[in-house]
Amino acid sequence: VQLVESGGGLVQPGTSRTLSCILSKRTFSYYSVTWFRQAPGSDREALFCIGRSETIRDYSDAASGRFAGSRDNSQNAAYLHMYALKVEDTAVYYCAAHQDPCPVYPLPRSAYEIWGQGTQVTVSS
Repeated sequence: VQLVESGGGLVQPGTSRTLSCILSKRTFSYYSVTWFRQAPGSDREALFCIGRSETIRDYSDAASGRFAGSRDNSQNAAYLHMYALKVEDTAVYYCAAHQDPCPVYPLPRSAYEIWGQGTQVTVSS
């Protein structure tokens, strides 16, 4: 079972980007998916959790209003939509999955059953 992120790259400030997180498992609909990011020299930060019915649990104000999540269970996919990107959004973005509803607070890292490998997003002109 794998989680594979994609969609990262070099983007210009002010533009938009969508990252994908694909789970190689037929029961993707059983999983909640949490998006994280880790900027250079910083701790890994939880952004939000996408629940099994696409409800969103926000964990960070850092991306409030500019980041959004969605999922398509028919494609075994979750998405992170990023708008009006800033230089400070430069980070490695990760997704993680677990088989419970989104918790009120992010779980300890080890509590997520599956982690993706991360995808680098660099915001620079």
